[in-house]
Amino acid sequence: MILIIAEKAIAGRRIAAILAGKQLPGTRRGYAIRFDFEKDGKKYVVVPLSGHIVDIDFPLMYKQWLGTDLKKLVKADVNYNETEKSISGLIKEVAPEIKEVIIATDADREGEAIGLEALNILKEVNSTVKIKRAIFSAITEKDITDAFANLSKLDFNLAESANSRREIDLIWGAVLTRFLSLISGRLGKEFLSTGRVQGPTLALIVSREKERLAFVVKKYWQIQAVFEKDKAQFSALHKEAKFWDQKKAEKAMKCTTPPKGIVTDIKKRKKVLARPVPFNTTSFLRAATPIGFTAGRAMQIAESLYQSGFLSYPRTDNSVYPKTLDLKATLKELAKVKDFEKLANELLAFPKLDASSGKLAKDHPPIHPVTAVQKEKLDPQMWKIYELVCRRFMATLAKDALTENLSVSIDLNKEPFVATGQIYVEKGWKHFYPYSKATEVLLPKLEKGNEVKLLKLDNLAKETMPPARYSQGALIKAMSDLNLGTKSTRAETIQKLYRRNYIEGQKSIAPTKIAIAVINGLEKHNSVVVKPEMTSNLEKEMDLVASGKKSKDDVVGDSREFLLKALLLLLEHKNEIGSEIRNAARSDSIIGSCTDKNCGGQLLIRKGRTGKRFLGCSNYPKCTVTWPLPQKGLLSVVPGACEHCGTPLIKIVGKRYHYQMCINPKCKSKADWGKKKEEKEITKKPVSKN
Repeated sequence: MILIIAEKAIAGRRIAAILAGKQLPGTRRGYAIRFDFEKDGKKYVVVPLSGHIVDIDFPLMYKQWLGTDLKKLVKADVNYNETEKSISGLIKEVAPEIKEVIIATDADREGEAIGLEALNILKEVNSTVKIKRAIFSAITEKDITDAFANLSKLDFNLAESANSRREIDLIWGAVLTRFLSLISGRLGKEFLSTGRVQGPTLALIVSREKERLAFVVKKYWQIQAVFEKDKAQFSALHKEAKFWDQKKAEKAMKCTTPPKGIVTDIKKRKKVLARPVPFNTTSFLRAATPIGFTAGRAMQIAESLYQSGFLSYPRTDNSVYPKTLDLKATLKELAKVKDFEKLANELLAFPKLDASSGKLAKDHPPIHPVTAVQKEKLDPQMWKIYELVCRRFMATLAKDALTENLSVSIDLNKEPFVATGQIYVEKGWKHFYPYSKATEVLLPKLEKGNEVKLLKLDNLAKETMPPARYSQGALIKAMSDLNLGTKSTRAETIQKLYRRNYIEGQKSIAPTKIAIAVINGLEKHNSVVVKPEMTSNLEKEMDLVASGKKSKDDVVGDSREFLLKALLLLLEHKNEIGSEIRNAARSDSIIGSCTDKNCGGQLLIRKGRTGKRFLGCSNYPKCTVTWPLPQKGLLSVVPGACEHCGTPLIKIVGKRYHYQMCINPKCKSKADWGKKKEEKEITKKPVSKN
């Protein structure tokens, strides 16, 4: 019998159906499921995993945070323990009958490590089994058939590279998280976390916030004119775009008599707007976040679409289509989708299909559609991601966009103004990709020497703006540029920062006070644990494991030594760091002013004898005002007050939800408590192709 190991149930079901040539019911026991079939006289059994079925942890003696010597924890053993007993039990059950095992997990480091976990469990019972590997980038009939017709070898070095990352992240995360939590007194559910990637990522966000806080606002003035020609109105700005001297701007305003300008020059130029390159993981997430998705949510949906056979594998650094990808066949597949039929056929009418190219990487192809699915067959959010990928694919095959840009110089009583216009000569790829708007600015027909009538002249007072906060897409790009984490982990790192209440705001990411205190405390004492160079260097070390130039044990051992040096420095300054974090925590616990207007105290987050949290006045026992609080989720203050009752607003952040509410349980908005969730889990039901 031949055993096929798939990464997840939905992928296993599709692989079994493709190889068997029909849908298979599967036999379920607990969380485990198997698909049995015969082909060419051979018996097969497909056993899907649920991602990792083996977890790593320290021995039980290190379980207690209090009393554990962190220096010893740096050196502690790491144990590998089975977590999905029903699945590992099924593998052991079929093991004696197995002559050959084919690892068909995702073709990346994590997939290789997950496959190795299943293989090691199998070999506990059957050590002589033959091992083969199926490599594919999409779960379609062609890709799966080709992969199983051209089996390769399991890459043990790649798997060990992933395991080195798991061990390093466990050790660094556990040691640094316990250090922060212990010195700040934040234990239990309110613990403070950091890690090898989490710390430097948070430092990026805090650094940007410091730039904003240190930014010195400067005032400037812009003079804007509204002219008219042949009953068509258009705007023009003074040639000196920003007046830093108000008096100079006011002097320039004395140009309204007579109220007419003369066109002195017209410049035309054509501008090519290059079509976008294919999606890699980073560019995909950057495109998904402006249309309403968090990075983690977008990746979750893309993975679901991949496992359902609609998209290619969504974890890739590549932005160059391989020569083996049949572009015409993919377009013909898209032409089957009602929403894309016309667009796909427009591209199929091209004499030759020539795709744009970005950066070539030696991993999976760029993210692209592989199978047609109609809009009504998908959950609305899944369709939104599927449509984004499909339109990006078509945009990469379209022509460049071409604009004609006008710059019209106008003399208004010896003050120079400039009007700019833009029209599209060819919309090209923008016709297929509405996420990048084709904005036009129309000017009336103007010629040198024309007279234009002045309708309005404004002196606009403005201020310089501080650097923008990171969006999730911009943060993903910054992490990629600095080699923080991997394409597979960056989105989850950001979600973890939200769950830890370190950051807030979905479109514009702001650090909380506690986050700033944590980073300040670590940076003040020259700690390498929040510097991107540290994480980047460790990533390079793990790459050496993948290439077989270093062993996992050597790389993990080196990282332990590096961490120990950093820990010793932190321990020398634990009192100062702890004090700063505790002060920030106290500040963060203030929700607002006491609701008794005669009190003058502050409402603070407190805990009762039972451990339940509530809001109490800082003037207790003189003031006994209290308000109840939700007991689950991280809590933070929201600026402003409830529009219904005027009490303070709070925000609750859980693992898969976040919402805001007022603290008054009698308020009519109480009915909305817990319902204003901005994120919902993906529907678990299988997606039909038909």
